[in-house]
Amino acid sequence: MEIEEFINKIICDDCIEELKKIPEKSIDLIFADPPYNIGIDYDTYKDNKSYSEYVFWSEKWIDGCLRVLKENGSIYIAIRDDYAAEIVMMMKRKGMHLRNWIIWYYTFGQSMKKKFSLSHTHILYFVKNPKNFTFNADAIRVTSVRQIIGDKRAYPKGKLPDDVWQFNTNSYEDVWKISRVAGTFNERIKGFPCQMPEKLLDRVIEVSSNKNDVVLDPFVGSGTTCFVAKKLGRKYIGIDISPNYCKITENRLKSILG
Repeated sequence: MEIEEFINKIICDDCIEELKKIPEKSIDLIFADPPYNIGIDYDTYKDNKSYSEYVFWSEKWIDGCLRVLKENGSIYIAIRDDYAAEIVMMMKRKGMHLRNWIIWYYTFGQSMKKKFSLSHTHILYFVKNPKNFTFNADAIRVTSVRQIIGDKRAYPKGKLPDDVWQFNTNSYEDVWKISRVAGTFNERIKGFPCQMPEKLLDRVIEVSSNKNDVVLDPFVGSGTTCFVAKKLGRKYIGIDISPNYCKITENRLKSILG
């Protein structure tokens, strides 16, 4: 099959099987936000594997992603504490190069009774070739403190964000501050248990892809990756095992003209 057969489509099936059909080295950017194995009800998917089952399953979908990723491509994986170290070691064994271990720190963290409240997610950023990859620095610069205080040494275009992402309306802060997408937010998609914020995908897609590049999300869920990719003039491929989530994504994409 040619890559054109998959472009700008939402595929409803198991991503491990569907990734086998996509041509090798045809994808510019992958953003993966897999189930975290914490027992959440994801429509048709049961998120309650044993430790060994989950690690084995993770390796299978990661192998599929790396097969289709271009030599100058980038992959971002969102994961919680429980398996972040395992994913990093797995990626390194496969020859991938860690560019950043990003911490997305958010408001509306999950309250706990017998441990510290959860208020972050790991975003693991890897490339295949550490000397050849897309990184559009000027697309994501923020105002630096030097600029705020009028220091003449300040770079006029601003600074690159730190690797702790705490999205905020004040762009001059070192970290950006953005909440998880709460149930009352206008951005919230009904019928989906957890949803990535558009601002986070804006940054990832703008910095690690160019116009008309192909962006793949193997766990498309509520469709944020494909929605933002389309909005930013990229091509997209989304995969999800849930017919309901695929329908949600397709309806969301229709809201963008073109």
